[in-house]
Amino acid sequence: MQVQPYLSFDGRCEEALDFYCRALGAEVGMLMRFRDSPEPPPPGMIPAGSEDKVMHAALRIGTTTLMASDGRCTGRPSFTGISLSLSVGTVAEAERLFAALADGGEVGMKLGKTFFSPAFGMVRDRFGVGWMVAVMA
Repeated sequence: MQVQPYLSFDGRCEEALDFYCRALGAEVGMLMRFRDSPEPPPPGMIPAGSEDKVMHAALRIGTTTLMASDGRCTGRPSFTGISLSLSVGTVAEAERLFAALADGGEVGMKLGKTFFSPAFGMVRDRFGVGWMVAVMA
């Protein structure tokens, strides 16, 4: 059994994928647009003019695959009540990735030493996705 996060960016998926590739060194393994689907979406599922939006994408970050989509393309992504945890090997790597995720986002807890990690911090990126960055030794 495997659990994989599936994020709906409601119209900003391609922008998010590009951001994660630059910020985290992620790789897009698969991307399908609504127009490329072998079956059209049900009437009313996406607004007219959204055919070029992302129906489904797979994004590889380290050894994890995140799934992503533009969803219903409403322009109102909501990621409340969930955060993605990013575990790295060094403080320098944590600092670099935390700064990249914080660019255009909002820091919830500055990256710093805690009783459980030499570097831990929380940030909500420019798309509203919550991240916890930690060095876990």
